[in-house]
Amino acid sequence: MAPIPTPPREPSDNPDAYVGLAADRAEHLARERGWSSVRALAPGTIVTMEYRVGRLNFEVREGRVARAWKG
Repeated sequence: MAPIPTPPREPSDNPDAYVGLAADRAEHLARERGWSSVRALAPGTIVTMEYRVGRLNFEVREGRVARAWKG
């Protein structure tokens, strides 16, 4: 049986630091800090529940990040 690969490490970054930033600025900053995937979501958007290492999610209201979370 093949060994289970070790997932890559996530950036040591606090998602709360993005709250209040303009969405485009937050996405640019997140990519600079090493997040491999960044997705901006409208409030109430239905999303899958799987956890993806390296992904940062933003809930965007009126062009600003209202909430941010990993996975």
